[in-house]
Amino acid sequence: METLTFEFPAGQPARGRALVGCVGSGDLEVLLEPGQAGTLAIQVVTSVNGASLRWEHLFTRMFSGQALPALRIDINDFGATPGVVRLRLEQALEEIGHD
Repeated sequence: METLTFEFPAGQPARGRALVGCVGSGDLEVLLEPGQAGTLAIQVVTSVNGASLRWEHLFTRMFSGQALPALRIDINDFGATPGVVRLRLEQALEEIGHD
């Protein structure tokens, strides 16, 4: 198990919370909560050791240059593919009203 943390610039705190997915059999769970103003903070707990660069590239593609609300994102991963990660993040963002 490995725990990774990432931060990106953000706006004001989000107004909602979301929980999507579930941990188990190649999937993952994503929890979004309002964060500290100006910061999008991500914590990933993953069963795949040594994948930090892959996570960083995915988040950079998704979150750089976007006007996102301040969030705390917790991801519990059990070997999900990057496509599944992106899908779950997009579902959670849609759930809190950020398209």
